[in-house]
Amino acid sequence: MKNIIFKISGVLILLSAILYMFYPAVAPWIMAFSVAVFSVITVISPYPGKSIRGKRLFNFRILSCLLMIAATYLMFKNRTEWVLVMVAGAVFLLYSAYVLPIELDKENKDS
Repeated sequence: MKNIIFKISGVLILLSAILYMFYPAVAPWIMAFSVAVFSVITVISPYPGKSIRGKRLFNFRILSCLLMIAATYLMFKNRTEWVLVMVAGAVFLLYSAYVLPIELDKENKDS
């Protein structure tokens, strides 16, 4: 159930970023809700492994959540910099989402 909510909140983050072009009054509220849900699920699901690289990648995920929170704040203030902050968060999240499962599999094979 937690995984489904996590994925839905990720999709809502993308949709609210697109929706901002058409409805700038509504999109920040959807973004705030979805980023809050995404961040809470990320924080309550820590990295299960012991490797330092895996923990660093999980910290990248936390950093991306903080950047998305900052982007949401900038979205509420009608600042255009929210796009840059959101892209930076997305890059960290994409990298960690791709490499973290590989690192966990490698760690499980070594055990």
